[in-house]
Amino acid sequence: MSDTRWLVLLCVSRVGFSLIFTVYSALLPVLMGAWQMSAADAGLVQSGWHFGYLISLFGAGLLTDRIGARRTFLLMSGGACISALLFAMFSNGFWSGLVLYFLAGAASGGSYTPVLALIAQRYGAARRGSAMGWYLAAGSFGYGVSLIACAALAPWAGWRAGLALSAVATLAGALVGWLALRGTRDTAPHASTLVPWLASARQLWSNKPAQLAIWSYTFHCWELLGMWAWLPAFLVAAAAHGGQASAGPLAIGVGIAGLTHFAGVIGSIAGGVLSDRIGRTRVILIMSLVSLACSFSFGWMLGAALWLITAVAILYNLTAIGDSSVFSTVLSETVPPSQIGFAFSVRSVLGFGVGAISPWVFGLVLDWGSGPGDPDQKAWGMAWCSVGIGAMLGPLLTWRLQKALVTRKPDLEAH
Repeated sequence: MSDTRWLVLLCVSRVGFSLIFTVYSALLPVLMGAWQMSAADAGLVQSGWHFGYLISLFGAGLLTDRIGARRTFLLMSGGACISALLFAMFSNGFWSGLVLYFLAGAASGGSYTPVLALIAQRYGAARRGSAMGWYLAAGSFGYGVSLIACAALAPWAGWRAGLALSAVATLAGALVGWLALRGTRDTAPHASTLVPWLASARQLWSNKPAQLAIWSYTFHCWELLGMWAWLPAFLVAAAAHGGQASAGPLAIGVGIAGLTHFAGVIGSIAGGVLSDRIGRTRVILIMSLVSLACSFSFGWMLGAALWLITAVAILYNLTAIGDSSVFSTVLSETVPPSQIGFAFSVRSVLGFGVGAISPWVFGLVLDWGSGPGDPDQKAWGMAWCSVGIGAMLGPLLTWRLQKALVTRKPDLEAH
C-alpha cells in the first residue's frame, strides 16, 4: 500500500473515532437541562472524559513500546467500540454520564498514540510534520462533523440520537483502521533495546528538549481542552443573547462551533507544513500567542455582532489546534525511537491530567460569576480568562525549547 493511501485510510479512521470526543460538548446546552446539571457538574463530566483519555493514552504509549503500535491500535479499538455503545445506550443523568463518559475516554487513546508512532516510523523528518498535521486535521474534521450533526439531530431526534451517531462512527473508525493496517508490520524495538520504565523515565527527564516539549504541551492542553469543552455552549449563549436558548440558537451556536473545528483542519495542516519549512518552535510560538490573546478576549465579546464572534472563534480554534501536531513531531524527534511510546505516555498524563481540570474550573468560575441568574458578559469573560491564565507559561517554555534545540542539534530546527 502506498504511503498516501495508507495515511488517507488512517485519517478516515480518525474521523470516525473523533465524533465521540465532542459529542458531549455539542449536546451540552441540552444536557444541562435534561440531566439537571450546574455548570460545574457539566464541566466535571467533560473532565471525566479527559481523565479517562489520559489513562488510555498512557496505557497506549506503554503498550506501543512493548507489543507494537499496530497491535495496540487493534486491541484498544475493540474497547473503544464497546464503551461508546454503553455511553450511548445507558447514560441518563449526571452520575451515569460521568462514569460512562469516563470509560469511553479510557478506551479511546488507541486511535492516537499508536498511530503517531506509526507515522513517525514510516515518514522521514522532511515529511513527518505534514503527515502528523494531516492526521490531527482529520480529528478536527471529525469534531466538526459531530457538532454539525448534533446541531441537526438534537432539535427533532433528541440528545440520545447524537450519542448513538458517535457510537456508530466509532465502529466505522475501527473497521477502516483495521483495513489500513492489514499490511502494516509492527516495528516495535527488539527486546534488547527496550528500556525498563524507571530507566526510561530517568533518561526522559534528563533530556532537556523533551522535558520542555512535554511541559509546553501541558499548558497547551489546559487551553485547548477548556476551549473545546465550552465553545459550543458559549456560542449558543451568543446566538441567544437577549432571548432564550431555543432550538434556533442551539442549532446556530453548535453549528458555528462545528465550523470552527473545520477551520481547525486548516490549522493542523498549515501548522504541520509550516513546521517542516520554517521550524517547529517558530510555528508553536506564533500559534500559541494568537490563541492566548483569544482566550483573554473571547468571553468579553458576548453581546457583540455574531459574525464578529464567529470570526474570532474560527481564529481561536485554528490557532489553538494548529500547533498540536508540531508538539508531537518535536517530541518524536527529541527521544530515541525505542522510547517514543513512553514519551507520548508521559506527555499524555501531564497534558491531559492538567487539561482535564480546565473544563471543571471554567464551570466553577462561570457558576461563581453568574450568581442566581444566567451567565452574563462578566461571568463568561472571567471563565474564558481562566483558560488563558492556565496557558500563559506555554509560550515561555516554547521559547526555552527553541534555545535548547538550537544548542543541542541545530538541524532539528532546519526541518
